[in-house]
Amino acid sequence: MLWKLLVKYLRPYRRLLAAVVVFQLAQSIASLYLPTLNADIIDEGVATGDTEYILRTGVLMLLITLFQIVCAIIAVYFGAKAAMALGRDLRAAVFTRVGEFSEQEVTRFGAPSLITRSTNDVQQVQMLVLMTATMMVTAPILSIGGVIMAIRQDVQLSWLIAVSVPVLLIAVGLIIVRMVPLFRLMQTRIDTVNRVLREQLTGIRVIRAFVREDVETVRFGEANTDVTDTALQAGRLMALMFPVVMLVLNVSSVAVIWFGAFRIEDGSMQVGTLVAFLSYLMQILMAVMMATFMAVMIPRATVSADRIGEVLGTESSVRPPRHPVVDTIGRGELELVNVGFAYPGAEQPVLSDMSFTVRQGQTTAIIGSTGSGKTTLVNLLPRLFDATSGSVRVNGVDVRELHPDLLWGTIGLVPQKPYLFSGTVRSNLLYGKPDATETELWQALTIAQAHDFVVEMPDGLDAPIAQGGTNVSGGQRQRLAIARALVKRPELYIFDDSFSSLDLATDARLRQALALGTGGATLVIVAQRVSTIVGADQILVLEGGRIVGRGTHDELLDSNETYQEIVSSQLAAEEAA
Repeated sequence: MLWKLLVKYLRPYRRLLAAVVVFQLAQSIASLYLPTLNADIIDEGVATGDTEYILRTGVLMLLITLFQIVCAIIAVYFGAKAAMALGRDLRAAVFTRVGEFSEQEVTRFGAPSLITRSTNDVQQVQMLVLMTATMMVTAPILSIGGVIMAIRQDVQLSWLIAVSVPVLLIAVGLIIVRMVPLFRLMQTRIDTVNRVLREQLTGIRVIRAFVREDVETVRFGEANTDVTDTALQAGRLMALMFPVVMLVLNVSSVAVIWFGAFRIEDGSMQVGTLVAFLSYLMQILMAVMMATFMAVMIPRATVSADRIGEVLGTESSVRPPRHPVVDTIGRGELELVNVGFAYPGAEQPVLSDMSFTVRQGQTTAIIGSTGSGKTTLVNLLPRLFDATSGSVRVNGVDVRELHPDLLWGTIGLVPQKPYLFSGTVRSNLLYGKPDATETELWQALTIAQAHDFVVEMPDGLDAPIAQGGTNVSGGQRQRLAIARALVKRPELYIFDDSFSSLDLATDARLRQALALGTGGATLVIVAQRVSTIVGADQILVLEGGRIVGRGTHDELLDSNETYQEIVSSQLAAEEAA
């Protein structure tokens, strides 16, 4: 998967990578030439006292060194540019694919894991590309070229290379083999830390309300300790690698000097040649060390690439139509025909044989006990899920055949858990209609019974809203979410238990204002309170994923036992209060 990702997403930057190769090649060739010049200075210049030769050769070495520096800077610049572009493109690709997911895929991966994959995992692949661009080209050139140049200096000492390089490779290879499973475990445990932290930050009020701070601290501590332990294990192996490398380097250097001294003593080798051979051996071993350092990064990047590829390779269960309908005749009409829905692998369907029709301008209410399938039914309408049987039709067209933009533009959804984005009241209201006027915003706030508390805010429409709307109350958050849908002015409003945080008086005023302010649009209201749906044109009673009653409030009171139980239980609760 790592190779496939790199080939696909680095293809647009092959010119940058070609430039990196050229400049790294030039730098490496210059590095291989310097020890030979140094040997010439020692053997020919110093030995003969030729100052002019020493200065001339020294200036040449200085120029070559400056050339190396320039090549290194350019290569790193182009390599970094390609790596950062790769990271940007991968994050964009993951974000785009996640945006296509249905609720089913998002739930399967989990938000914390998706965040880790688009940040930490992408960073691992990005760092591999950067290090490859700056090291991996140089390493083989220095190692192969160093062997050739060292043999040219002295063939009889070349056996030291044949011994030291395999020893270094075997030692480092044994360490890397143990590191690979730790890197895979590390990414999984980072997911766990993100999940725990996200849950605790989101549910901070619940944690405090139940005095669970100590328990959650222990829970986070366990997840944090797991990551730390894994990182320490990998870190110890990483720390062991460099002493092993330095041991091989130093022992090899001592061996070269030891055996080279004997050859100098018997006159078969010059001092400059020994220094050059030692320099080439150091270059070879350093190149091997760079390659092994890359080998350490490759397993972790491979794990990360697999996780990224898993997201990119997952197709949404809600697929766009091949030939989408881009226009419809009706306005806000909704029809369900024998609709059923079951989660993959579930023994029993959540919904079965759901059939009903909502005409333009009508208000249809859905009520039922917890777990009766109300929210699942609502999620089928804007295609957050696809029905596993039957069809959901908006304006006479199956939602699976409608263009997504047309479908979502037709529907205004207020979810069960209203979510506000960080910004201001204004930016949240403009989410569905960016060109809405200030008059339209205030009109929507008035209908949603949010006008008064927004006016009281210091900055009015420009009052800040924290992520998730945590700086406003639950009722205010709910009313702002309703106002956001009203600004959009869709043909079909869907309120998924959107009045639960409102008191009865505000609920009544809101329903009355909606009847007058929605301009003949169709309303589907999911509710727990009977008082919220008394005036609906049609009430559907759900139980066990099936419609067990339909009609007006009065009709159901007379004929439907389930509805009677719901009404009587709420009346009993109100009387007890």
